[in-house]
Parts: sequence; structure tokens; C-alpha cells
Amino acid sequence: MSGKRLGLLKDVVPRLSRVAFLLVDGDAASGAGLRDAQAAGGALDLFVSVFSVRQPYDFERAFSNMARDRVEAVIIPSVAAYFGERKRLADLALKHHLPNIGGGKEYVDAGLLMSYGVSYAEQFRRVAVYVDKILKGSKPADLPIEQPTKFELVINLKTAKTFSGSCQATFS
Repeated sequence: MSGKRLGLLKDVVPRLSRVAFLLVDGDAASGAGLRDAQAAGGALDLFVSVFSVRQPYDFERAFSNMARDRVEAVIIPSVAAYFGERKRLADLALKHHLPNIGGGKEYVDAGLLMSYGVSYAEQFRRVAVYVDKILKGSKPADLPIEQPTKFELVINLKTAKTFSGSCQATFS
């Protein structure tokens, strides 16, 4: 997903060359997202810088370091540690004028510029189908593993207007 998010940032900020990846130290999902972003960055001629945080109080330091290092956008991966802090992350990205992308509609609702990720509503519907099958006697071990099939791109137009000078895409 991070590779796709990086490509979307490049579409919105065509002259993009340096992107920050906000890594949660020790989080496997965050680390996997970083590897995906770095691989995609090479293909898109983008340098992906890593900014690690351990606790929410590290966010301000990380964003200040992003500004110091002159990154031009930030990927905020969809990890549990960030979900409750999404408003604060959106505010910091806006304060440091960094176009950004997160991992779900809830991040955009909190003020991030855009998100790309699985449709959680669709995921919950699929869980209900599985629960129904199990309640009707199916063995969980016999049910196939499903990968997400529905993804959604969500853009916050209010936030997009604040980035109108740095973003080349038309948001209307």
C-alpha cells in the first residue's frame, strides 16, 4: 500500500523528490510499509527519508526534523499507534506545510490531505459473512483466506485548498 500511496503523492506534487515516512519504532506493519515505500521510491525517482517515533510526544520532533531536512511530503502509515493521533498528525503536517497521505477515510476526516486504503466498511461486511458461515456450522479452518478487493481514495478538499501552492493536481 505504501508504494501506491507514494505514487499518489507524486501525482499530486509532480516535482516531489523527498518524501518522509513516519515510522513507528518496533512496529512490524510500519516496517513493512517502509520497505514497500523505499522500493517504490526507487522506481519513482524519489528519496524516502525515515523519521522514527516511539511515543506520541515524538511527533513534534519528527515533523520539525522533516522541515529541517526539507522533505516535501509525508506518508503516515495506517498503524494502530497512529489511529488515535490522526488529528494531531494532520495538524502537524499542515503546520509544517507537508502534503500527506494516510491509510483510511478516518485520517482524511481528521484533516489529512488524502488517504488510500482498504474499505473498512467492505471488510466488516466480509467478516459478517464469515461469522454467518461459522454460526451455520462451517469450520473456521476450512474457510478460505480472503485478501481485500475494494480500495478507496479519499481527498479532503478543505485541506487540499491549503496546499494549493505546492500541489499541482486540481481538487474540485
